[in-house]
Amino acid sequence: MPLTVRPRRKRSTRIIVTLLSGLVPLVLGCVILNSQAQRTLKQSSQETADQALRQFELMLDNTAQAAHELLPLAGQACESVKLALREQVTRRPFVRSTNLVWDDNLYCSSLFGDYQEVVNAGDYNQGKLWLMNGNPVTPDTALLVYRLSEGRGGALTTLDGYHLSNILRLIGRQTLLVLQVGDNWLAAEGKVHTGALPALPVAPTTLVSSRYGFSVSAGFAQGETWRYMAAEYPPLFSLLIFFGAVSGAIGHVLQKRSTSPSHEMLRALEAGEFVPYFQPVVHGDSKAWSGAEVLMRWAHPKEGLVRPDLFIPFAEHSGLIVPMTRALMQQTAALLGPLSSTFAAPFHIGINITASHCRDLELVEDCRLFLAAFAPDSVSLVLELTERELIEPTEISRQLFEHLHSLGVKIAIDDFGTGHSSLAYLRKFNVDFLKIDQSFVAMIGIDALSRHILDTIIELSAKLDLGIVAEGVETQAQADYLTAHNVDFLQGYLFAKPMPAADFIEALIHR
Repeated sequence: MPLTVRPRRKRSTRIIVTLLSGLVPLVLGCVILNSQAQRTLKQSSQETADQALRQFELMLDNTAQAAHELLPLAGQACESVKLALREQVTRRPFVRSTNLVWDDNLYCSSLFGDYQEVVNAGDYNQGKLWLMNGNPVTPDTALLVYRLSEGRGGALTTLDGYHLSNILRLIGRQTLLVLQVGDNWLAAEGKVHTGALPALPVAPTTLVSSRYGFSVSAGFAQGETWRYMAAEYPPLFSLLIFFGAVSGAIGHVLQKRSTSPSHEMLRALEAGEFVPYFQPVVHGDSKAWSGAEVLMRWAHPKEGLVRPDLFIPFAEHSGLIVPMTRALMQQTAALLGPLSSTFAAPFHIGINITASHCRDLELVEDCRLFLAAFAPDSVSLVLELTERELIEPTEISRQLFEHLHSLGVKIAIDDFGTGHSSLAYLRKFNVDFLKIDQSFVAMIGIDALSRHILDTIIELSAKLDLGIVAEGVETQAQADYLTAHNVDFLQGYLFAKPMPAADFIEALIHR
């Protein structure tokens, strides 16, 4: 098939296309896997942060409960309440020490008994929590102090940083997990830091406690997404490589096959492979040649002569039919123009047009150039409207047909009687000829219904004062019947088959 032949590409282009065909599924697959890995890591960081938040809140609940029980003792002598302070330490698993405050002065401690230290409320985030880096007993060891105050009294309960870092270490095994209180933050190594949090570039998540003044941040280090993919997706990477190889192979094979029909026809148009064939039209009474219909054929360099039904529909659909018709008219003018001075009477030349030709006025200029190639009044150009695509009666089409008639161009309806738009064309366009479809001519003497339709068409043309051409005349009986019914022009194999330009010109000269 001519529409399945691809013009050969350069080797470098074929290599590039093959590589791109192989890389596209691989790249797309990696993008999808990367997106999936990011979603998985995001979900993991959210779950880790949520679990750590709940654990810290449980620990602070225990610490806060101790402070609530001790607060009523604030202001009493330390000697009388220090056992109560130590009892809370022994009863509460996470509480390291307890303290009582009066007038912002820490005066009693479970560790030291009587003690004197000023309490600065500004050290506590939201007045409740202070993440500090140790005390005189255990310096450089994180402590989380919970402060509860009422009036002049207050209670402080201290949570050991070992428990905090232990949670950060155990829950955040696969993530970077940080506890933040105010400007201070604690990571799994157990040291309290001040200032900006460490970078969490992959899947960062921060959750803020709704009950206590702290937040938990979780995330992963740079490059964790690809490390996760390398660890979790090796089978999928192998599958992507396989699909990439298959896609590249398919792309390589397809390059040896056809391009699209429109591209192939565009190549043929540029190469001048669409050539005119001529089928004579004879007078109904004398059978002398009155003109010819110009038919398009594709002289393919490998497939030979291609039938029009194999490429004309593609040409109409792609819009290439317009430049193809223009090229056909130019070739016809170049072939027959030099002979036009020898024509005894106007020689009718029929050329098919479609709806694509009626969307602008370029056809007018094409016809003007065509007629200019012939001696004055030596030819009569007949444009045959095909019905494969409906011609809409727009303002452009109205102007088009007016200009064509002013040039002396005649309009014929091709294959009249077979299309749904034939009668509409008669009403909306100023036509000059009807061409009877060969299917009606073939039924002469065989099918009575078709013969009646044929007679009706002939009668209609006579009443409308239209010329009539019968196509597909193949037998003498058909010719006699049509002549007897005053059909003006006949066309068919009985008189001549479509022939190449050289044969047509030779036959025309001898006639």
